[in-house]
Amino acid sequence: MRHGQVPYRDFDVEYPPGALPVFLAPAYASDYDSAFAWLMAGLGVCALACVALVRVRAAAFVAVAPLLVGALLLSRFDLWPAALTAAAVAALVRDRHRIGWAFLGAAIAAKLYPAVLVPLALVWTARRARLRDALAGAVVLAVVVLPFVAVAPGGVWRSVHGQASRPLQVESLGAALITTFGRPHVVTSHGSRNVSAHGAVGVAFAAVQLAVLLALWVAFARGPADEARFLRYAAACVAAFVALGKVLSPQFLVWLVPLVPLVRGRRGLAATALLAVALVLTQVWFPSRYWDYANHLRLAWVVLLRDVVLLALLAVLALRVRLREGRA
Repeated sequence: MRHGQVPYRDFDVEYPPGALPVFLAPAYASDYDSAFAWLMAGLGVCALACVALVRVRAAAFVAVAPLLVGALLLSRFDLWPAALTAAAVAALVRDRHRIGWAFLGAAIAAKLYPAVLVPLALVWTARRARLRDALAGAVVLAVVVLPFVAVAPGGVWRSVHGQASRPLQVESLGAALITTFGRPHVVTSHGSRNVSAHGAVGVAFAAVQLAVLLALWVAFARGPADEARFLRYAAACVAAFVALGKVLSPQFLVWLVPLVPLVRGRRGLAATALLAVALVLTQVWFPSRYWDYANHLRLAWVVLLRDVVLLALLAVLALRVRLREGRA
């Protein structure tokens, strides 16, 4: 890009156009890796500040999360969409709807996963008679994405199709079941190690993921749109996207760090504890033993255990169980 090449037209890009700023900015520094890491650290501070605006106690977990996430936190760009999503949630719960939707549109432009929050945000905004403010999100998304669609529609389509058509990645729940109890053939494609010849399992999990998300959206719409429910369902929707997807890269857990601690009460404590366990279990094999698992299926049971913990996290957030709250 510094030499005038246009993304999606002159070279392929795996991620949406909103991801490009954090890839390009460090290119003007003498040490790209160091500059990128410092940029991610700054975004982590921004995410922490957004969480503190909603709930100060939740910020304590976000502050120590880098120790639980490990080295990948500063070498992946996921703090960028995570910070934008945290800003969107913080603005929405403070009834700054136009700003919240603008941040949500930017987050979707950077990484597609925040789109699972759109149905919740629509209900939240509509209940407060501010539905027109949702246009801000559409405008931001259009401003970021449409210029690249106009210049290189084929390149943008290849990027979207490449992500949507990814096979069963070895760290996903479906793949972990197969690697733990079988000896599948693992191949490299789409930039990751994937289980081959199990496309039906991937389709089944995608269907379950969509069904769970639909159930969460409907359940939120049928109940009161108060702050506690909005925060809980927001965390649950992202947890469903992560836990039940065909792809579950270690950095996906970063998306949950600013959201899960915002859930209040004993449910929130249980969910945050489960997220911490999932983060620690991930460090058992990633990054130092990743290839032992990806190539030789060693520690498959640890990967499966991590995925089951994420499933439990989803259950804690989603199930309609009344947990008796303490006076505090």
